[in-house]
Order: sequence, then structure tokens, then C-alpha cells
Amino acid sequence: MAARTLISVEEYLATSYRPDCDYVDGEVVERNLGEWDHSSLQSAILVYLWNRYYKDGIRPVAEQRVQVKKTRFRIPDVCVVLGEPGEKILTKPPFICIEVLSPEDRMNRVQQRIADYFEMGVPYVWILDPETKQAYAATPAEGLREVKSGVLRTENPVLEVPLAELFTAR
Repeated sequence: MAARTLISVEEYLATSYRPDCDYVDGEVVERNLGEWDHSSLQSAILVYLWNRYYKDGIRPVAEQRVQVKKTRFRIPDVCVVLGEPGEKILTKPPFICIEVLSPEDRMNRVQQRIADYFEMGVPYVWILDPETKQAYAATPAEGLREVKSGVLRTENPVLEVPLAELFTAR
């Protein structure tokens, strides 16, 4: 097994990655993306939220760096903030972090991302699988559960995203 090369937070922040990479405790971690199903679902989520909620001060953005801990940066596929964040890299918890699964994603890595978001204070995490057309919602109180109602939903503020809108929009 090859030795891992660790870099500092400063080096990570000073380097451009294409596509952007997560940074986990000194290690640059590539994200799985770039395939049509992933990209089009990510776009459908972003467009749906933008068209319906932007006027209310709700800001959905794609691939925004989020500093979840001192030595951890995650890049959710989409995150939603309430109002203007006032910072280039989010250090305050987004309202929702949304991950679109790729075929290479492994559940243990997804669960670690969810844990990082919860430890930061993110109240909602949504996971969508473009292959199976399944969606999962996670909250710190309820954990991860499959969405059987057909609607992803938050409280305070209420956001509702019908899965049929996302999975048929592509």
C-alpha cells in the first residue's frame, strides 16, 4: 500500500482542483461525479429549488466548499443556505446538504459525510440515487431514512421537493 501524502489546510485552500475535492484531515479526497445521471439530477435539484424558493431568500448553490471542521472541507453536490452567507467558504452550517450518489459511492463514505454535516450543525441532509430513483432524508434526530412519501421536506422554513419533478425532469 502506498503512503498517503498529507497536505496542510493552507495548501489545500491555495490549490485549484478540477473538479473540486474534499479535504479530510490532511488528505485530498476526490469526489465521484461527472456522469450524465449525476450531473443532470444535480442540475434538476438546483433548478427546482432556485425557481421555487430563491425569491424567499433561500439560496441553493452547487459544489460549494463547506468547512465542517478545522481540518475538514466537504463539497456537497448542492447545498441550501438561508439568506446571503457573507463568506466565500461556508463555515456556518447550510440549511440542507444534498448528495447525489454515483455508482462508485460506498455507504460508509456517505455516512461519514452525513456525520460531518451533523457535527457542523446542518439540520437536513438529502441523498438521491439517480440509478434507483430513491431518495433518503437524514436529520440528527431521526437518522437516515428512505423517503417513501415521494416528497423531500424540511421544516422552518418548509421546503418541499417532489421526487417525480427531479427524476422525470432529466
